[in-house]
Amino acid sequence: MSIVSAIELPAGYRQTELRAFHGRDPQGVAEQVTAEGIRKGLIWGGHPACLSLAFTGGRVRAELHVDGPAAGAEAALTSMVRRMLGLDQAVELFEDAYRRHPQLGRLIAQNPGLRLPVAASPFEALSWAVTGQQISVAAAVTIRRNLIQAAGIRHSGGLLCYPDPATLLRLDEQDLRSAGFSRAKAAALREASLRAMDSRLPLDLAPTPTAMAAMAEKLLDTPGIGPWTVSYALLRGFGWLDGSLHGDVAVRRGLQSLLGAPGKLGEREAERWLAPFSPWRALIAAHLWAWNASPRSAQP
Repeated sequence: MSIVSAIELPAGYRQTELRAFHGRDPQGVAEQVTAEGIRKGLIWGGHPACLSLAFTGGRVRAELHVDGPAAGAEAALTSMVRRMLGLDQAVELFEDAYRRHPQLGRLIAQNPGLRLPVAASPFEALSWAVTGQQISVAAAVTIRRNLIQAAGIRHSGGLLCYPDPATLLRLDEQDLRSAGFSRAKAAALREASLRAMDSRLPLDLAPTPTAMAAMAEKLLDTPGIGPWTVSYALLRGFGWLDGSLHGDVAVRRGLQSLLGAPGKLGEREAERWLAPFSPWRALIAAHLWAWNASPRSAQP
């Protein structure tokens, strides 16, 4: 069954970060990025599905092909795609407030309109955050690919599908260890899946300050999940822009470059610097990631 939704994009919408996020895996087992758009395998209502995003003329055409029933799901598809594309992120308010700030103004001028791409589901973001704890992005991408292949859910169009909690729980600890997860990460991933299944981790919340604060507490109560994982999961899962990613090495490196600091910044220093900019701390982290990628980041 197919569902279609057409969504208008804001003027100057930038696809750079979205394409990079979904093009992480060069083997493209579950996502494919082309000149026309993006294809992604996912599980929709317990069935394999493929989401296609085509960008033309200031809008995106989203088409979801489900190997099963999906009646009345257009509103849910539109909501998911808007979240994935960061269209509900009020980046204009951030830019209007800080474009004249001596440091943040430089970040904004370099990457105006920057939005954070969000995973197709909060669970995908959470499991990706657990996967990436304290390892390189390249290593995390390999383990993520192994996880998708171990789950083995394939859409009729050919792409493998990122596992949902029920699918992941069909994998035992040895399956996860064989995919490359440490014993601690395997346990954390299975526990998070169990809690998502029985609603101890309610992952269908609207990203309000109250809901995200409650979710952060529930995540921190999950063994194997710490502050960095929480902030990153809320950012990539809900588009929540106020998590403090001061524990992120790349954020601290970008901040050191931006401030022209003579030595490495510690977590507490970065946390203190970011604190006054709530509710935009995670968006600033995204700008610092982009700053790291630019040759101008070396300039004081």
